[in-house]
Amino acid sequence: MIRFFLVLLLTAFVALVAQHYIPPLAFMAGARVYLLPLVFFFGALALPFSGMLALAFACGFMWDALTVQVLEVGMGPTSATVVEIGLGWSIVLYAALGAVMSGLRPLFQRGRWEVHCLMSGICTSLIVLAEFLMLSVRRAALYNVPFEFNHDIWMRIAGPGLVALLLAPIAFFFLKAMAALVGYNPNVVKPQEEVE
Repeated sequence: MIRFFLVLLLTAFVALVAQHYIPPLAFMAGARVYLLPLVFFFGALALPFSGMLALAFACGFMWDALTVQVLEVGMGPTSATVVEIGLGWSIVLYAALGAVMSGLRPLFQRGRWEVHCLMSGICTSLIVLAEFLMLSVRRAALYNVPFEFNHDIWMRIAGPGLVALLLAPIAFFFLKAMAALVGYNPNVVKPQEEVE
């Protein structure tokens, strides 16, 4: 399991770097393609709960290290430094969504992968929605900007989920093959101990 966990960490880092070289999808109002959540959600299914939490920490930290935003508000002596996206919020979000996916692990172990592809798309959109809501609430408080949802924003939230839904079977197949290469079988159900 440790070798597969290290493979997932390396794949998550490569996915994080690779997703920034994929241009925004013009037909979806500029929605982005997110590969890191796909790797994480497969790990949430394939690893035991403790492994999922460690992967959530690593993926959340990588995502936060890339997207942390610190802004200077005001000018002159009244200026202040404000953190819009702080380090650590993604770790909690990834752990919560990973717990949901980990709860569906028995289905995955029985060979049912369809539900998990659907959940990967939904959870990817939830990540984008949570980031948008956090930014909107903080900007509304700082700059007195109205909170707004329009068609483009909805497309930028739903678009990554739709793309993740389409890419999940390919990503899951690839990651399952990687698990086989390192000798890890995520579908093995460990027998429960008999209760006397």
